[in-house]
Amino acid sequence: MPVSNTSLIERIARVIAGRVVSINAGGEDASAGERIDSIWRDYRGDAMSIIRTLREPDEAMARAGDVAVWERMIEAALAEAGEGVTS
Repeated sequence: MPVSNTSLIERIARVIAGRVVSINAGGEDASAGERIDSIWRDYRGDAMSIIRTLREPDEAMARAGDVAVWERMIEAALAEAGEGVTS
């Protein structure tokens, strides 16, 4: 499986920013790359909220893999973003 060099927080924040500004997702910019580069940090809080929600896998996710590993991975993403483990 490929491993990203970009943090999960940044990747999610960039997706949210892209949905806001890109014409491909209902925004107005036909070429939104530079704008996304400059505003993705504004969506960091939204990304953190999404990742916090992912702490608890749903039933299908739990059946597919190791819940303890999933929890450690999510906590690692939050710790990298500066949010301590709260479990």
